[in-house]
Amino acid sequence: MRGLFYFVLWIFPIFPSTTQNETPVPCYKVPQTCMDQANILSCIEEGMRTCISKTPRTPIPTFFSRPVSSEEMVDTERGYKIHVSEEAIQKSSSRRGETSKEVELIVSILNETLFKKGNDSHESSSILHGKNVLGVWLGVTEIHNLSQPIQLRFINTNQSANGVCVYWHLDKNGKGNWSTDGCNTIIDGGEFVCSCNHLSFFAVLINPEIPEESHIVSLNYISYIGSVLSIVFTALMIVMFLCMRKKQGDHSAIIHVQLSGSLFLLHTSFLCSVWFSGQRDIDSVCQALGLLLHWCLLATFTWTAIEGFHLYLLLVRVFNIYIKRYLLKLSLVGWGVPTITVMICGVTKVYGKYKFYRDKEGSTDTPLCWISTQIVSYITVNGYLGLVMLFNMVMLGVVLVKMHKLRSRTLQIKDHQRRAWKEWVSILGLSCVLGVPWLLAFSSHGPMSLLSLYVFTILNSFQGVFIFAWFLTLTCQARKEEHISSKGTIQVSFNSNEYVTTR
Repeated sequence: MRGLFYFVLWIFPIFPSTTQNETPVPCYKVPQTCMDQANILSCIEEGMRTCISKTPRTPIPTFFSRPVSSEEMVDTERGYKIHVSEEAIQKSSSRRGETSKEVELIVSILNETLFKKGNDSHESSSILHGKNVLGVWLGVTEIHNLSQPIQLRFINTNQSANGVCVYWHLDKNGKGNWSTDGCNTIIDGGEFVCSCNHLSFFAVLINPEIPEESHIVSLNYISYIGSVLSIVFTALMIVMFLCMRKKQGDHSAIIHVQLSGSLFLLHTSFLCSVWFSGQRDIDSVCQALGLLLHWCLLATFTWTAIEGFHLYLLLVRVFNIYIKRYLLKLSLVGWGVPTITVMICGVTKVYGKYKFYRDKEGSTDTPLCWISTQIVSYITVNGYLGLVMLFNMVMLGVVLVKMHKLRSRTLQIKDHQRRAWKEWVSILGLSCVLGVPWLLAFSSHGPMSLLSLYVFTILNSFQGVFIFAWFLTLTCQARKEEHISSKGTIQVSFNSNEYVTTR
């Protein structure tokens, strides 16, 4: 008997706690009760399907519920209208206390901060319309794959910025990301209308810096055509450099070969990355291409910095610039720094598909095999490019000062305009070699962002073509003026990048 008594005392306390845990809470209290949970969004998603349909005593601005029994447009009176299709009602199931002919439509307005915690995706910092997320549930059954989509209208938006309807896709680990799968976007009278074949957490993703779809198509074509031409002309430049090296085997020519090679690899990897990113079931290939594209971009930045460093030695130090195994050390820096960087990034698995544009219908993506983590992209690309451009702009400024001083000593006035033209051609050529057009990457915000984006795309996509044209121009001029002996003039040669002051 005593054993039975202890057994009853041991098992009896379980029932109250179990019953308490299974007791549903009112639907309007679900978000509040889930705030102390480790996985808030998963808790809300499950709680809204098991909660009690109970109307609060006083209206709650972030909550709305109403039973629906047939297809209709429901005005939540909270800035949203929801058109419930007949198919959605048929696929849903009623809660306790509801008739079989009607189901409860529940709408909960959540703050966007809940969708940023623990998510390092590049989309987690995106701008959401109204800084709110709309959670929609119908009955207790998960609804998806609707042939008659549910429409959500964000009324009184008056948005001139670009936006796209998205939903929050929860993974098995409780984390998630914004996705457009199953959702289309229509802008009707300044209001966003989202047509989705499922129910979930919805929002309108706003990115005012993304241009219209027509501009995106034009920019894509410019990038593709420019990259193809740059591949052809950089390959031709490498061949010409190698041929010229037999006659003029100086360090500068070899440095130009390395820069041209990095540009060739950059444009090739870019086109491959764009093409493979549109394929399916090749995530490992896309990760490898993202790593390769990152490596080529960093190599291009590094070799432009080396061009600036070599320019500093030729222009500022001039004498006593012998460095033992100079080219070997430059090559170790030019190719070694990018290699070490991408190896570290590769271990942390930051490469994958990066979708940098969605059209208004949400059906077309412009993906790229690239860095999928925003902070890594900021540090290794934006930060590194900023340092390189700062150094090269200082070097270009020194060149301008030197040219101005030597030009003021010119004695022959009749040659003034011709010399000025040559100097400007040299400056434009050096600007391409030193990667000055990359500075436009930092001016893609504000009212001139679209113009800057076009100029940036044209100059950098056709960079190989421009450098090749400048090279041919200076080569032809050099052949015609082999015996020029002007005094106090800086002669700039693309083949050698040498600045010689004759006195």
